[in-house]
Amino acid sequence: MEHSNILLVRKFFAKVLTLIFYGLAVVIVISLLVNIVDGIINKENITEVFLSSINTGIIALAVFELAFIINKEYSGPDEDSQKDAVSSLRETLPRFIGTVCVALSLEGLIMVIKYSQLDLAGNLYYPVAIIVSTALLLSSLGIFLYLTDKRH
Repeated sequence: MEHSNILLVRKFFAKVLTLIFYGLAVVIVISLLVNIVDGIINKENITEVFLSSINTGIIALAVFELAFIINKEYSGPDEDSQKDAVSSLRETLPRFIGTVCVALSLEGLIMVIKYSQLDLAGNLYYPVAIIVSTALLLSSLGIFLYLTDKRH
């Protein structure tokens, strides 16, 4: 009886968090569209507007992926007896980490371009640190997937 109550609470919070994150993703996309329209109406630098929009879009995608993972992992049927935590992570983690890596890579590259155009070469440590961190995150994911592969 107690186990079923825990499952009900878990599923309830998973649904609530899923709805919150899906809602945030929608709000971010709406914000992205408003910023594009506002930038075009105010005749801002179109390159800046679209580079900013790419960042916002990637963030919306990461939030959407997070909602998707929460919904899939925590509000579905209880499959603990069939699947362990590592197998579950092997299925969901690469998509989310991949999305985060794309977002970080784009942010680092955009910062490199921005700092280069503004002759702020002394500030290139920040985007380089972001790009190196992204490489480490992706390498760590690869090591995790290699070490948890059951075929070894």
